Amino acid sequence: MSLRNQQSEFTKALGLLIIYAYSLGYELTLGDTYPGKFKHIKGSFHEKGLAIDLNLFKDGEYLKNWKDYLPLGIYWERLGGSWGGYFKNRDGCHFSWGERTYY
Repeated sequence: MSLRNQQSEFTKALGLLIIYAYSLGYELTLGDTYPGKFKHIKGSFHEKGLAIDLNLFKDGEYLKNWKDYLPLGIYWERLGGSWGGYFKNRDGCHFSWGERTYY
């Protein structure tokens, strides 16, 4: 599958994740999204356009703990994505497409 097709699948799944988050009463803002002003390790999923960091809010409060993202992480992985909350160095706000997770 081409990178462009993977990016399209990622974007479609991301739309579903965003709708799901709002249905649970969360609000989101976009964090680190697509290559540009952010510097990443060459070949990273952010650089490929296959990862995003989301900022999570509940009742106006910014949630920073990776566990706060757990309902979204579970849903994201059911869609076929990889969630940073399961990485060795937990990164709850990280959602990617096709990246290996470490349990």
